[in-house]
Amino acid sequence: MSGRRFSGASLLLVALAASAASCNRSVDIKQALEVVDVSSGWYDAGIVEGKNKIVPSVTFKLRKKPGADLSVIALNIAFRYVPPPGSNVEEPWEDFFLQRAEFKDGNETDPLVVRLPNGYTGEPPQSRLEMLKNSQFRDVRARIFAKYSSSQWVEIGAVDVQRQLLVR
Repeated sequence: MSGRRFSGASLLLVALAASAASCNRSVDIKQALEVVDVSSGWYDAGIVEGKNKIVPSVTFKLRKKPGADLSVIALNIAFRYVPPPGSNVEEPWEDFFLQRAEFKDGNETDPLVVRLPNGYTGEPPQSRLEMLKNSQFRDVRARIFAKYSSSQWVEIGAVDVQRQLLVR
């Protein structure tokens, strides 16, 4: 009968690996993060192919709650049409994926600015402000989902894009 012998270094490596695996606990993202310093509106994207263009824009920071052990988070911002009165079903529009949102100085991210490439266009002389008042204009909501490591996506906030024109 033959037996295997492990060196002290091998046993130490196995112990360290087991310890690291047990320390990689799951994080309750919804309890660990909050969305703060939120602003939104329709960004003036200029003239594109001879038409005035505006795109939805959402700016926010993420703040860790005390005791939260996170350094980097992935985000998916799902833009959805706000349902018309009498309905509660949001229609999908477009998603924006941000692979790495890093926490600076420990507790907060820098401001995160999310602008979609698609938006509304209008024929001149219709101004961008007039576009926001058009009867065909549909309001948009941005749902913010976060993911840490191999966890599942969790919604951590929602922002209604305000009907205001942003120029910078």
